[in-house]
Amino acid sequence: MRTIRVHAKIAGLVAKPRIYDIDELVRSFTLEERHYRFRCVEAWAMAVPWTGFPLAALVKKVEPFSTAKFVRFTTFLKPNQATNQSPSYGPWPYTEALTMAEAMNDLTLIATGIYARPLPKQHGAPLRLVVPWKYGF
Repeated sequence: MRTIRVHAKIAGLVAKPRIYDIDELVRSFTLEERHYRFRCVEAWAMAVPWTGFPLAALVKKVEPFSTAKFVRFTTFLKPNQATNQSPSYGPWPYTEALTMAEAMNDLTLIATGIYARPLPKQHGAPLRLVVPWKYGF
């Protein structure tokens, strides 16, 4: 089973913490296609057609309290499968965060696909956060 954990590290930040099966999570939302300009940290850019659902819809499902200020994202940690997950390549697991305002913005997307196909591993499968006003890699 492929799962995604939606929880609060500090008690009292969400009313409904939950672990979701990824397939069930994706079926819970209406998927839409969005064309965003992807700006890479390596100084190139391109227009990308993403398929996915608004992050705000997922955030609303867990019912964050007004004391919640950020949404934190943490990568998986399986160095036996991802050989570059070693201390020499940086601290693992990798974490990133958005403010609640950024997470609830209508443009913030959880991508499940790219170019009308399921998201491949090299693009972050099974899910990828797409924030069009931020740089990516």
